[in-house]
Amino acid sequence: MDLPERKQNRLENYDYSQNGAYFITICTKERKKILCEIVGANIVRPKLTRYGKIVDDAINLITNHYQTVTIDKYVIMPDHIHLLLQIHSDRRTMFAPTIERIVKQTKGYITKQIGFSIFQRSYYDHVIRNQEDYNEIWEYIDNNPKKWLINKT
Repeated sequence: MDLPERKQNRLENYDYSQNGAYFITICTKERKKILCEIVGANIVRPKLTRYGKIVDDAINLITNHYQTVTIDKYVIMPDHIHLLLQIHSDRRTMFAPTIERIVKQTKGYITKQIGFSIFQRSYYDHVIRNQEDYNEIWEYIDNNPKKWLINKT
């Protein structure tokens, strides 16, 4: 039986520990809507579930664990999360975190807190190339809950 080849979703020969901004999307297994409910009319926001609160805590712990990483913006959606983060490594440190390591350890922490894995095996990443790209992603994250409600109806 010929199985389809898994698409490579990382840039070949790219150093994912280098300084820069990155857009990350992590989806739940089978896209189950277990992280939050999108609520509101004038102000639309995610109302986190128990799992969503654990994810929120984990995201906020990233900068404690990695002093060279900042989380500029994030949103927890019913079946996925979006992160806009930056690595500010000075290269003098022995350990420069990679995007892969940050995602893997964050997923691992969440799995340990919940007792089982809730995420798909992989994740989506986008290397942000310039200020315009950064601004578009910032706006995308801001508008994601509103778009969710519009697409739901």
